Amino acid sequence: MAQTPTTLIELLERVAGEEQTGLRFVDRRERERFCSWREIRERAMSVAGGLQRLGIGSGDRVALVYPTGPEFFDAFFGTLLTGGVPVPLYPPVRLGRLEEYHRQTAGMLRASGARLVLADNRVRRILGSTVERARPELGCRTLESLDAGSFRPVDVDPEDLGLVQFSSGTTVDPKPVALSHRAFVTQAALINSFWPENEGVHHTGVSWLPLYHDMGLIGCVGPALERPGVLTLLPPEAFIARPALWLRAISRHRGTISPAPNFAYALCVDRIRDEDLEGVDLSCWRVALNGAETVVPGVMRAFAERFAPFGFRESAMTPVYGLSEAALAVTFSNLATPPTVSRFDREALCRRQAQPDDSGRELTAVGRPLPGFELRIEDDHGARLEAGRIGRVKIAGPSLMSGYLGKPELTEKMFDGTWLDTGDLGFVWDGELFLTGRAKDMLLLRGRNHAPDEVERAVDEVEGVRTGCAVAASYLPDGASGEELLVLVEARKEVPAGSYEDIATECRAAVLAGAGLAAHQVIVVAPGTLPRTSSGKLRRQEALNRFLAGTLTPPEKVTALRIAKEMARSTLAYTRAGRS
Repeated sequence: MAQTPTTLIELLERVAGEEQTGLRFVDRRERERFCSWREIRERAMSVAGGLQRLGIGSGDRVALVYPTGPEFFDAFFGTLLTGGVPVPLYPPVRLGRLEEYHRQTAGMLRASGARLVLADNRVRRILGSTVERARPELGCRTLESLDAGSFRPVDVDPEDLGLVQFSSGTTVDPKPVALSHRAFVTQAALINSFWPENEGVHHTGVSWLPLYHDMGLIGCVGPALERPGVLTLLPPEAFIARPALWLRAISRHRGTISPAPNFAYALCVDRIRDEDLEGVDLSCWRVALNGAETVVPGVMRAFAERFAPFGFRESAMTPVYGLSEAALAVTFSNLATPPTVSRFDREALCRRQAQPDDSGRELTAVGRPLPGFELRIEDDHGARLEAGRIGRVKIAGPSLMSGYLGKPELTEKMFDGTWLDTGDLGFVWDGELFLTGRAKDMLLLRGRNHAPDEVERAVDEVEGVRTGCAVAASYLPDGASGEELLVLVEARKEVPAGSYEDIATECRAAVLAGAGLAAHQVIVVAPGTLPRTSSGKLRRQEALNRFLAGTLTPPEKVTALRIAKEMARSTLAYTRAGRS
């Protein structure tokens, strides 16, 4: 019997002869390129030889800054074959805010201790300021610039560092999560255990998720490698521009498994027209994983209703819960039934108790723990709480991180070697986990805790508001007698600034009706203004900080000259990079 792989290198070696399975890349024009696992391994070996000649060896961190494409995997597996550690970082895909990008990326390079940055020619030009700030020992190089050399195999232990994955933190700067080879491989096998290939079904995945994010890399590429199959990959920017490309790819390639955060399902409902889906059949889609952010019941229902005429089944929608520190998945919902959605009394939730109420707040269950995982709910003093009581969600399991790289004090605070404090709040009901928010994001109003997402959801229905683009926060203004509620809302692109005051008024009414709270301030801002993590999550605390600092400027106060300068600077950088 063949030995079960325990490292990423062993997984790659096991698929060395696979020519029918691998990765299919689809661009925004729906042109395709297929790379078999055999080809991927051969290309990676060539890169590994060049990296070894450069001096990269066991334990060396190599930052990868690539868009979705074959080069990312050349660099990713090439680094692993040397015994090195890939550190995927997000590329500068958005126009504007390049200064912020350089600052954040330089910080991640320093935090990871990267010796080398690998990027394509286009991105490398833009990374100049980032590399100058971080000063990695070997600078920034392209794969083409590596000297050719024969690859020398190295020994890797399952407990060796295999990946540095930056958490997509919404309240603090991203943290470097250290994941071992064993954690990555174990997680991939656990995910695959949820869809056994029976009844003649051969599972195949489709994903537009970024490869620098754990849901895209570990959650999609890992299972396709652990159980060799074909994974179809689209660039995330192509999905954002044309959401129909995702559903068209699922239909064309008969995808059975495809994940996305909640906002993506909302975007599809909002942006896809019937004519975009001519000939599309989604009956093949058996598992539509929904995670990485709050799973909104109304969005799930709207998606199922909107795309039912194209074959989508409500039972395919599968809420899940996970985090980078667990190498991704912690809980899965039942794959054979529609999502579990329940209502709970709002007043009781404020007292950290769950009590069913047919007219209460609607919450989605995110399922039960994966095999080998345990979860428990604790109060602020570490005492374990019974079912139905709200507290901090702690987890234990076989694919947890080794720690936060270079941050022993933070590691000790959050992880005792067995139990990890997720920073999330929730409760268990009928054996399933319900999440109520992040501990640091909770609204404190008149001495009581309220969930910000309920306020944010309430304004989604207001005409002119971008769905899923609102932030609720509580703060104590100078001279005030208590905490006040602030709501920051992005308007749709086509909405004129002259309508923002009317939208704010409607939002106040919606928050009062939907959440029972009075918003002291509602500020409407231009689309794209609110700060986000690299994976697209809104950063509530950062948004509040910018508001308090006066740097979150309403659109009528943003000058046309400032916008023009930002656009020109970004466009010039891309133009120069494109001519290299």
